[in-house]
Amino acid sequence: MSSRLMRPAFAAARRTAPRTAIRTYAAPAADTKPPVALFGLDGTYANALYTAAAKQNTLDATSKAVSSLFQVLKSDPKLQPILSAPTLSDSDKSQIIAELEKHTGGADKSGTVKNLLSVLAENNRLGLLEGVCDKFSTLMSAAKGEMEMLVTSASKLDDKLLRRLEQAIGKSEYSQGKKLKTVTKVDPDMLGGLVVEIGERTIDLSVSSKIAKLNKMLTDTV
Repeated sequence: MSSRLMRPAFAAARRTAPRTAIRTYAAPAADTKPPVALFGLDGTYANALYTAAAKQNTLDATSKAVSSLFQVLKSDPKLQPILSAPTLSDSDKSQIIAELEKHTGGADKSGTVKNLLSVLAENNRLGLLEGVCDKFSTLMSAAKGEMEMLVTSASKLDDKLLRRLEQAIGKSEYSQGKKLKTVTKVDPDMLGGLVVEIGERTIDLSVSSKIAKLNKMLTDTV
C-alpha cells in the first residue's frame, strides 16, 4: 500500500506515546507486526488494519467490530454487488460507510475500522471488505495461537455434528496441538459431504469430489 493510502487511513495509529524522562521505567514497545504473512490486496489492507489497531492497543475491540461486519457481509449477498459498483459517487460512499459503521456493534470507538472503510472507499475498493475481514480474522487467530478450520458443506451443519468434527480433528495430527477456531461455509455445488481445510491440508469428503474422481476413472479407462 502506498504512503498516500496509509496517511488518511491510519493517521491515528502513528501517534507516538510521550517519552518518559527516566529510561529505566519506559514501557517496552508493543509488537505490532502481523503474526503471519498474508498475500493479495485484501491481505495488505488486513495487515495495515492489524498494525494500526495494535499500535493503539485496540486489537480486541477492532476484532469485534470486524467480526460484526463480516457476519453482515456474509449474511446478505446483495451487499457485495453494491460495494463493488464502480459508479459509486462520493455521497454514495459516505452513506455506505455510515451504514457499515452501524454494524460494528459499537466496538469501533477508536475509529480504526472507520478509517479502513474510508480508505477502501477513496480507492474504489469497498468490494475488498469481505476479504479484508476474513484475513483480519486469520491474523487474530494466529495471534491467539489458534488454528482456523474451515468446514464447507452442501447445507448448514448442526452444532452436534460440528462438535464431533472439532473433537476428532482436535485429537488428530491435523490440529498440531493448537486450539481450533471453526469457520463454516455452505456451498450447494458440493451436492453433499464435507471439505475440511486446516492449515495447509485439505480433507475432501464431498460428493462432488467423489463424482469427479469417478468420472476421471471412467475417462481414463476409455
